[in-house]
Amino acid sequence: MSELLTVQRFTGTDVERYIYDVARLRIEVFREFPYLYDGDMAYEANYLRTYTASPDSVVVIAFDGDQVIGASTAVPLRHEMDEIKAPFISSAIDPDSVFYLGESVLKRAYRGRGLGVRFFEEREAHARSIGPFQWSAFCVVQRADNHPRRPADYVPLDSFWNKRGYFKRPDLHTHLTWQEIDERSQSAKPMMFWLKRFDQ
Repeated sequence: MSELLTVQRFTGTDVERYIYDVARLRIEVFREFPYLYDGDMAYEANYLRTYTASPDSVVVIAFDGDQVIGASTAVPLRHEMDEIKAPFISSAIDPDSVFYLGESVLKRAYRGRGLGVRFFEEREAHARSIGPFQWSAFCVVQRADNHPRRPADYVPLDSFWNKRGYFKRPDLHTHLTWQEIDERSQSAKPMMFWLKRFDQ
């Protein structure tokens, strides 16, 4: 790993000065399969302010020198949108017991250098510092194996997440809406949650 690569945690309004850098990065990375997101800067900046509005949120940013090359977000589930909270409430899991990991994005050239692991470590450390939480969770879009835009060399991150202690919960699912690169308007996408117990 380059000596110029650094990782820092930001909470609440401290991340405000990096909002547009992280927004551009999200648009770039989420355009790839499996999200195929046709991003919009105004929407992204507004979405990221979910994290500046919560004093218990965290945004972990990876830098190469001064350049933002990766970012990872998290917030207590109670501060998330209803579509994220609803499956937990329906399954009698108290939202106050869950720390929700929003997403991680990293420029392709920097993948495979341990930054993905660091993102999980930093977010979980933050959760423990503000807890207690019983669960850590995130959700992932579900795509068919024969999806026309699935790259031939695409490898799902399931084993990576398993190594971090997370496992699929098919009973916990929701739908989130965004516009894909092949769509003229937004549509709902199926999402499945992955969970890890903090006492494991």
